[in-house]
Amino acid sequence: MSDDRLDAFLGFLQRAVIEPLARLIAAAARGARSLAARAWRRRVRLVLASLAVLGTWALYRHPPCAAVHRSEVLVRTNVLDGSASAYSAGTVLVLPGIHQLRRYPTSDQLYRASAGARSAGPAPFQSSEGLSIGVDLTVRWAIDPGRIARMSGQYPDDLDADLVQPAVQGVVYPLLARHSVREIFSSQRAAIQQEIAAQLAPKLRALGLVLRGVEMGQVDLPQDYRAEMDKLLAEELETEKIRYTLQLKEAQVKETQLAAEADKVRRQKSAEAAAEEQLIAARAQEETMKHILPFKQKQIEQRQLEAQAEKVARIRGAEGAAEARRIEARGEADSRQRLAEAEAYRVDLVGRSNAAQMQREGALIAQYPLLIQKTLADKLSDKVQVIIAPTPPPGQFIGSSLVGTAPLQGAAPRP
Repeated sequence: MSDDRLDAFLGFLQRAVIEPLARLIAAAARGARSLAARAWRRRVRLVLASLAVLGTWALYRHPPCAAVHRSEVLVRTNVLDGSASAYSAGTVLVLPGIHQLRRYPTSDQLYRASAGARSAGPAPFQSSEGLSIGVDLTVRWAIDPGRIARMSGQYPDDLDADLVQPAVQGVVYPLLARHSVREIFSSQRAAIQQEIAAQLAPKLRALGLVLRGVEMGQVDLPQDYRAEMDKLLAEELETEKIRYTLQLKEAQVKETQLAAEADKVRRQKSAEAAAEEQLIAARAQEETMKHILPFKQKQIEQRQLEAQAEKVARIRGAEGAAEARRIEARGEADSRQRLAEAEAYRVDLVGRSNAAQMQREGALIAQYPLLIQKTLADKLSDKVQVIIAPTPPPGQFIGSSLVGTAPLQGAAPRP
């Protein structure tokens, strides 16, 4: 893609600069040969003047700036990298050989399907009956300004002929072919117009265009068909006139008959009405019984089922209560037995603990007899303030001279 752009740029330089310069140089060379003697001293001025003329001509043919006009969008495309930018106002810099410009209108455009506007035209529309008809169809569209820079490289020169016309024909021709002439002409014209707009809008959106509206104007019918329709309308009007005349005659005859046989008809109608009422009442009662009897039967069955269910529920409730009482009795017996076992275990454990403690205390007293004296002193400490006693013999209680010298029973004499 870059090679193609480079080739295009080089071709543009050759056509716009090199070839005109070569022609100008050739003309200058021919003039120089004829005026070589006189122009020799003025060669510098001549070259400068030639270059100035050449630059002026190039700027005139390819101006470096372009102004954006009102109600249009200018798209500048870089031929080197393919990037495009859209401008809606101001002046845009344009480099010859590098930038390409395209102008697009921002206002709404109208497309008319002129080929199908007449039934005898070059491309008339077809109805579901196979009849050629003409429809004055107008499509109002505009270029999507948000996508114009991206889609400008794909836009042809004539948007109506190359984009809008194929899209409209691809939608309108199949759509009208599914409807009759009467529907297109009058009965469903608005619905057909909305359907055309609904199908055409996404197609134009894919092409970078926005659909503004679709209008169906005059529907042109062939002359023969229109003449036959006029005849049919006249016949329908004549038929309607005859029908109304017959209805008037029949009304007059019925009025005469009703006036002559009013009482007879009234009695017959009264009798028929009474009989019909009785018949209707009997049928209604019969229909009611047909619905009531199954309902009563269902009620009886439902009550039986409810009684059985209540009986089963009571039995299951009694069984559950008995089972609960048995479970409670077993639980209470187990609880009492476990309490008794726990109490026996506690008594046994307390007895063992007391025996072990007495055994430890006996062994301790046997090993340390002074503990008895200390204990006695601790007991008497709050009642006796000062005790004066002689020093006891070794191994004897300090108060043995006061309370007695009898040795403790069970106490082993110290060596």
